[in-house]
Amino acid sequence: MERLTPLLEQYERVKSRYQDAILLFRIGDFYEMFFDDAKQAARLLGVVLTSKSLGKNNRVPLAGIPHRAAESYIHKLVQSGLKVAICEQLEDPETAKGIVKRDVVEVITPGTILRPSLLQESKNLFLAAVYPDNSQLGFALCDLTTGDFTAGETDLARLNEEIRRLEIRELVAPSGRAGDLNGRVGGVGLTLVDDSSFLYDVAYRKLKSHFQVVTLEGFGIEEKKTAIQAAGALIAYLEENQKSSLPHIRKMSRYHDQDFLYVDYFTRRNLEIFEQIHGGEENTLFAVLDGCLTSFGKRELRMLLLKPEVLVKKIRYRQDGVRELKTKYYLREELRGLLANIHDVERMTSRIALGRGSPREMVSLKDSLKIYPEIKELLKGSESEILKDIQKQLVGFTALVGEVEKTLVDSPPIVTSEGGLVREGVNAELDELRKIAHDAKKYLLEMQEQERRKTGIGSLKIAYNSVFGYYIEVTKPNLGLVPESYIRKQTLTNAERFYTPELKEFEKKILNSEERIAELEYEIYNQLREEVAASAGDILASTKALALADVIQGFSHTATIYNYSCPVVGEGDAIIIQDGRHPVIERLLEGGKFVPNDTWLDHNENQIIIITGPNMAGKSTYLRQVALIIIMAQVGSFVPARDAQIGVVDKIFSRIGASDDLARGVSTFLAEMMETANILNNATPKSLVILDELGRGTSTYDGLSLAWAVVEYLHNNAAVRAKTMFATHYHELTDIEKFLERVKNMNFTVKEYGEDIIFLRKLEKGASDRSYGIAVAKLAGLPREVISRAREILGDFEAGEQLSVENISGGQAHQLGLFTAGTDRKERPHPVVEKVKELSIDHLKPIEALNILNELKRLLGEVK
Repeated sequence: MERLTPLLEQYERVKSRYQDAILLFRIGDFYEMFFDDAKQAARLLGVVLTSKSLGKNNRVPLAGIPHRAAESYIHKLVQSGLKVAICEQLEDPETAKGIVKRDVVEVITPGTILRPSLLQESKNLFLAAVYPDNSQLGFALCDLTTGDFTAGETDLARLNEEIRRLEIRELVAPSGRAGDLNGRVGGVGLTLVDDSSFLYDVAYRKLKSHFQVVTLEGFGIEEKKTAIQAAGALIAYLEENQKSSLPHIRKMSRYHDQDFLYVDYFTRRNLEIFEQIHGGEENTLFAVLDGCLTSFGKRELRMLLLKPEVLVKKIRYRQDGVRELKTKYYLREELRGLLANIHDVERMTSRIALGRGSPREMVSLKDSLKIYPEIKELLKGSESEILKDIQKQLVGFTALVGEVEKTLVDSPPIVTSEGGLVREGVNAELDELRKIAHDAKKYLLEMQEQERRKTGIGSLKIAYNSVFGYYIEVTKPNLGLVPESYIRKQTLTNAERFYTPELKEFEKKILNSEERIAELEYEIYNQLREEVAASAGDILASTKALALADVIQGFSHTATIYNYSCPVVGEGDAIIIQDGRHPVIERLLEGGKFVPNDTWLDHNENQIIIITGPNMAGKSTYLRQVALIIIMAQVGSFVPARDAQIGVVDKIFSRIGASDDLARGVSTFLAEMMETANILNNATPKSLVILDELGRGTSTYDGLSLAWAVVEYLHNNAAVRAKTMFATHYHELTDIEKFLERVKNMNFTVKEYGEDIIFLRKLEKGASDRSYGIAVAKLAGLPREVISRAREILGDFEAGEQLSVENISGGQAHQLGLFTAGTDRKERPHPVVEKVKELSIDHLKPIEALNILNELKRLLGEVK
């Protein structure tokens, strides 16, 4: 390999510090990538892979992207799980001596994205650090874009669930403990860093230094050693990553993983809380409840849905605010009008504090903060404690708003280097320099006219270029008229260029003034940025209070429009819902078309409800609506029901539908059993369990046996005894009501018209006696001859016959009856008869009876 050029030597020096990142190396209007970075990026981004010469027969792989279009390319790289290091030119190439100074100004990783175009408005972007210590796990969580920071302890068993629940994008861990995380981390970028930043003493000092405290007791983690190790390492990682301090992270809250209503990943998916099972976010519980008008309000709503309350006091605290704003229509509408004009203050403040915010963001921040005092005044005199507390936490920021308003123009450019940021009258030197620059064109025209008159050269012109500066150009025919005072600067084919001492002095003054203008404007803007950084903690605290106000008004707005009622939430065990509705489905139907239903669950007589009825009758919708109503109640929202009493639930589990987990080689049935095992091992008497079609992934008798045993376990095991709703097509399962006192049968009714049915969608007591599967198949559009033939075969089954080759093809032969062994065996009993005679029915348990029936079926099949 030939010796590297000076430019590539500089590249290699920078790259050596960022071996694990794609280095975007700024050269003029492009970001260039070399060597393996170029090959990898070209493949991922679909850009041309070319090469750069390093001498004879030696070429270096090269790929580039335009500087102005970099956002979309960076997004693709980060979405692929890669880190991207942005290396910028630190001086003007036109004035630099030798190679332009360059260095990395920002490292973008999946968990540290700050650029607005790469972020989702309604989602936090979480980065976490973990320190595993045997089964204990120190855990620190941060959203760099909002300044949220929390730390605590959990255990390795819950790590993967937390990654899924919070959608953590990146996990920082000590390289020496990476083996402890094997099998615990899925679907998240893992960043391994040197173990030294996780040392307890190092981490403790880092936290004290960052938060400027003498002890960590005020954060509630003083005794949590592994939490301190994770939190200190996370702060160190972010400081190194951002090349700055973190002035907007001024608070650390204690992380709790169990003080909220627990809804596991499968249940969140099955209930479609944030995303539909088949993709899309429009018809979800989040979409239904999202009456928020700010980006930070939407993120707060999302976090509340991820952590519904279990403390009655906190639930009622929110309900009181919803009730007040629902009652006070004018207050709510005025609040909504003000909130609608507030931009994403959290993310703008964080970006500005980290030195990334643009002048336009600064103006948007100022315009938003101007509204805070208006909201504070509006909420004065509120009756509910929550609105009173929000009113107290709101700060006006009048001085900061005034400073920004006085300093920056109303519509500044996007970047500071373009100039024109600062108003006139802010800085006397800046005003004078601007006057010089503004008058320069007029001055040059006057000088040009003066030189033409003095020399008699009518075509003489004064011009400028970036290489030679200002010059006087004279065409060759007029060179004889050039005065001796002109100094030759450059010879062209048809003209020559000159300068005079006066023009040189003017050039120096102009170039210096433009450079000084840029310096002054940047200094003034940076001063404002530091003022925002100094106030960042207070701004973010006020905005967090305003986010809750936005959620509360959204709840009240939704409750008003869709006729929701306030649930009575208490410590009891009963769940009583009158005329409950599915919050999403009712919106998709025309007004009044959704049929409401009641629910009554308790630990006395109605612990387990077995629900039967045909497909499409509404069983699955009903199961989901009960679970969603409970979640809505426990986040403090009103609910879609005429009336509701909710005994606080600690966990909601669901087993709905069937799906293979092909990535892990898990079949439908095994996936079903794994989810069921999770329920039975973790449910408590305060939990809600919803089961839909359990056991359908295996044979009928195996499935029925398992379903029966699961119901028995939920009923009889005092440590579990969860309130349960079980929808099934196993009509035999309804017999369990006769044996278990807290099991009740319910069914969805239909109305028959000949061979057709109408779904009434109404739940009533008792078991359904039929499945109506053929009628549903007819509605689905199966061919008429298939439906007709299915009815014939069903008739044979209902008559107690089994099918043979002859009766399938229209013949007269039939299979053997249940208790006859055939004409050649009349002299001895059928094996099934012998087996039945051996039974002692008085001592049989229900599940044993089912197993014997399965054995009888096997024996029957063996008789020829």
